[in-house]
Amino acid sequence: MTEYILASKSPRRKSLLRNIIDPFIVVNSEVDERGIPGETPDEFVIRLAKEKALKGGESLYSNTLDNALVIGADTIVVDGREILGKPLDEVDAARILEQLRGNTHQVLSGIALYHLSTGNVQTRLVCTEVEMREYTDDEIHDYITSGDPMDKAGAYGIQNRDFNPAPEFYGCFANVMGLSLCHLAVLMHEMGIETDRRVAERCQKSIEYQCPVYADILAELNGHSTESN
Repeated sequence: MTEYILASKSPRRKSLLRNIIDPFIVVNSEVDERGIPGETPDEFVIRLAKEKALKGGESLYSNTLDNALVIGADTIVVDGREILGKPLDEVDAARILEQLRGNTHQVLSGIALYHLSTGNVQTRLVCTEVEMREYTDDEIHDYITSGDPMDKAGAYGIQNRDFNPAPEFYGCFANVMGLSLCHLAVLMHEMGIETDRRVAERCQKSIEYQCPVYADILAELNGHSTESN
């Protein structure tokens, strides 16, 4: 029996993961999130996901988990070549939201799976395009006052129904929230670990979103190649 470990304390990732894996253990995975000179956003987010998985596995060696799988993940917002992290303060949150307003940016996620018994680590990059609406300065102020943007990369939560930053959205919603369950299922399949084939159904029900891309992603479970969404 496989023991699952989530190397993240993100409440959004924990909530999403419960749709396909329950129970699982949550462990500390704090790593240095500073970039390396010359590192691309793709390389950066994959490296952090892998480091988090490996760091999460370190705390398990003294335990008796014979068949443990550690899940590491990291999500960043990228505008052009600029990585937009969590806002430093309310002024910084306003700056980020003003920068993203009315424009299209990318949300990149790295997913890493670390199998403790074999030492095997595999990673997957997920990219989603997000087109932000033309919200007003007053809406930015009210949203920042709510406190919601302060712990989120890019200073917004796509699931926030009051602010509703991207009403015309056509990609993997769960990825922008922090963990694409369909891409995780494909990565697990590549490692020989099966998951519930109702992953798309459960994800959509959980986040109340009719996903237009899940069929293409999950086609890989049948051996067909597709691009990340």
